[in-house]
Amino acid sequence: MNPDNLPLTALRAFEAAARHRSFQSAAEELHVTPAALSFQIRQIEEILGQPVFIRGHRSVSLSETGQRLLPGVRDGMESLRRAWRSALRPSRGHLINVTAGPAFTSKWLAPRLFAFARAHTEIELRFSATFRLLDLRHDDMDVAIRFGPDRAEGLYSGVLLREWLTPMMTPELAAEFPTPESLRHAPLLHHDESPFMNPTIDWAGWFRAAGLGAAPSGGPQFSQADHALDAAISGAGVALGRHTLASEALRNGQLVAPFALALVARESYRYLCAPEAESRAPVRTFLDWLQQEAAAMAEQEADRDFRTKW
Repeated sequence: MNPDNLPLTALRAFEAAARHRSFQSAAEELHVTPAALSFQIRQIEEILGQPVFIRGHRSVSLSETGQRLLPGVRDGMESLRRAWRSALRPSRGHLINVTAGPAFTSKWLAPRLFAFARAHTEIELRFSATFRLLDLRHDDMDVAIRFGPDRAEGLYSGVLLREWLTPMMTPELAAEFPTPESLRHAPLLHHDESPFMNPTIDWAGWFRAAGLGAAPSGGPQFSQADHALDAAISGAGVALGRHTLASEALRNGQLVAPFALALVARESYRYLCAPEAESRAPVRTFLDWLQQEAAAMAEQEADRDFRTKW
């Protein structure tokens, strides 16, 4: 075979499989069957006369030949992707693809988008509300907003919002339970997202930080934090609410947060972009707007007693 006749489709399959350490995951990314991807890998191995992967039961690892091949293939594929994104930008015009979690999209982004759309009529936003893990170098997304640790190797990123939690309830319930101590007799709402924060932020932690001892047991349990907030808005009880998700309800008076004590999550909301994507004018405009909206929430933090240990 002429060495200049590169099997580009097969090399693309090799790079994806090496990155995922899985033929199944690579096939899903490339929208082919695992059998088709395996056939492409075998093409490379037949040309080289050597295996490029060591097949395991549920995963694969690179052979010595695969280890020699990968760096050049990976760099070449990344160069192709950068060139393709650069060529594609003019045709995409002022379209921005944004992904964020479903709750953040509905509770924080959606209520604010009218103002952005009115101020920037030339920019079209498309949202994907999902928790799906993304590789921004390969997926067709311009901006991702994610809640988690401050890690974003190789990406353009920045902190958008810190997360803090405090008791939230309707004004009517706040009149009925006017002190932290009175919450012992209030209907407390729980959600399953608490254990995903490190350390866990739940009613037990808030009661400890308030010096009130053990938290009362029982109360409705919701799978999502925004569902617990919806229940609180209906008057069903008191939620240990995430301020990012409750900001609109607090601003319009559906909910109040009458107690100063708030527990601060170690994780934060971050915006992330593929390298150089932030320099595209519409993306830069959107990121600047995100930061302005985040800064405007500072008034809800006035006079809070923030605790990072409890």
